[in-house]
Amino acid sequence: MEQIEERVKKYWTRRAHDFSAVRRMELEDEISKRWLTEIRTYLPDKAPLRILDVGTGAGYFAVLLSMEGHEVCGIDLTPAMIDEAKSLAEDLKRSISFQVMDAQNLEFPDESFDVVIARNLTWTLPDPKKAYGEWLRVLKKGGLLLNFDADYGQEVLNLDPGEEEKEYVGSGSHMGVTRELLLESNQITKSMEISQSKRPDWDLKVLIETGYINCRCDRNAGFRILREKNGEKAPTFLLAAEKAGE
Repeated sequence: MEQIEERVKKYWTRRAHDFSAVRRMELEDEISKRWLTEIRTYLPDKAPLRILDVGTGAGYFAVLLSMEGHEVCGIDLTPAMIDEAKSLAEDLKRSISFQVMDAQNLEFPDESFDVVIARNLTWTLPDPKKAYGEWLRVLKKGGLLLNFDADYGQEVLNLDPGEEEKEYVGSGSHMGVTRELLLESNQITKSMEISQSKRPDWDLKVLIETGYINCRCDRNAGFRILREKNGEKAPTFLLAAEKAGE
């Protein structure tokens, strides 16, 4: 597991700067309003909430939720990403705690957060079952998990023969992704156990087994938020679940 985590870290280190540039552009785009509209639908009607943004990347969700008045902590496995997130928060004068940390091995005490939120993270994890357990552990009683993801594993595994070998120029959300990086990403994805499972059905089953309650999935979230940028073969879904209260 350590070997694949180092490979993942190396990949995202190479992508950190361009990835951050894309997220900075999104903050100025209408898409940010759509993300917040979606997230607000689920958040408890109180503020400030203590929120953990797992796999924060360049800090996009952390910044958005900080602007809503919440107390946010963002973590990521890749130090280069955390550097980008800190730079973004500093530029926007947002007070956010960012830490290098493994989403599968959280260093926070039990029941530390009202909300745990993630975007496009679970598919990159060698042990997502453990991650779901950790996220439940750090949620307060009655706390909420919001996980936006897509079945990228099945998308990559079902590529047409030779499709990976086509010339590739990264643009838009894939700015800076060379053909070399694309092939590396695909190889990493194929090596993940979660890629063998049909999602989000797999996630719903694991969430229930882990002990979450009120587990549900919105398979149309990506169409509302990303619109034409929503993946045709791997559309974004939203998993929402809660920790039992008193």
